[in-house]
Amino acid sequence: MVMPHNERVGRGLDAVRDGIRPICEAGWKAAYGEGWLDEVHGRDRGAAGKADPNDLIFLLKGMQSTWQEVWRQRLGQSERGYTSELRDARNQWAHQGQFSTDDTYRMLDTAERLLQGFSAAEQVKIVQGLKRDLQRQSFDEQARAERRKTAAKPTDGEPLQGLAPWRDIITPHADVASGRFEQAEFAADLYQVSTDNADEEYQDPVAFFGRTYLTNGLRELLTGAASRLSGNGGDPVIDLQTNFGGGKTHSMIALYHLASGTKAADLPGIGELFGEEGLSLPDKVARWLLCQLRSRWPLQTNSP
Repeated sequence: MVMPHNERVGRGLDAVRDGIRPICEAGWKAAYGEGWLDEVHGRDRGAAGKADPNDLIFLLKGMQSTWQEVWRQRLGQSERGYTSELRDARNQWAHQGQFSTDDTYRMLDTAERLLQGFSAAEQVKIVQGLKRDLQRQSFDEQARAERRKTAAKPTDGEPLQGLAPWRDIITPHADVASGRFEQAEFAADLYQVSTDNADEEYQDPVAFFGRTYLTNGLRELLTGAASRLSGNGGDPVIDLQTNFGGGKTHSMIALYHLASGTKAADLPGIGELFGEEGLSLPDKVARWLLCQLRSRWPLQTNSP
């Protein structure tokens, strides 16, 4: 059943409330003592009625009014911006405003980022699930629109003489042939991989390389990384220049799994590649991940 965007937004806002409420209450109590509720409520000059710590607007407005005293040392300016954006989204939702697919995804992404700042792991998973379901819904809608567009057009031209049918040259993967293929499952998310929340095709190093075609660019990237991690040269900085959808995130996940501790010989395609190049990896590699990625990053040698 397709979930309306407003319902999805409402569930995301509930997750934010449940994730930040205990941390907000603890922070305010530590700063203002037992009278924290009246103190925070009193900061809101436009407040009407009694303070309600179960109200997301109370929590978000309270964070903004006590930012310098309570939250500036605990959170960054990014999280401060997220509180303003979520406050606007909540007001739009409460007044029955309409959310497009892009609006809904942005709100959920902002919610996830704020919850990550509060280390609210349970609520982060809830929001991630809402995002994945929205992606699947969006992809399904696009696919149906493309099918309708294609069905309305007659096939133009004639097949090239002597050209073999593609099914005689390649065999579709089982999920494609059976009709179980979902494009959203192949939307790479490095953060989900790093937190063990990705689908198996991305989470498991062996499964990931088993379904990854090693292009020349990816081969150069992985061999250069292996050389660098082994202390045998390799560029310390790699600059990826591709258009949207060009494979930057996929390349980062490949690097992440390359340093997972799994033997190169057990990774499909990697054992053969390293054998050809005479490369190997250290037994242990210290990994770390920057969640806000740029188009270039440092690749350091392993340190004991």
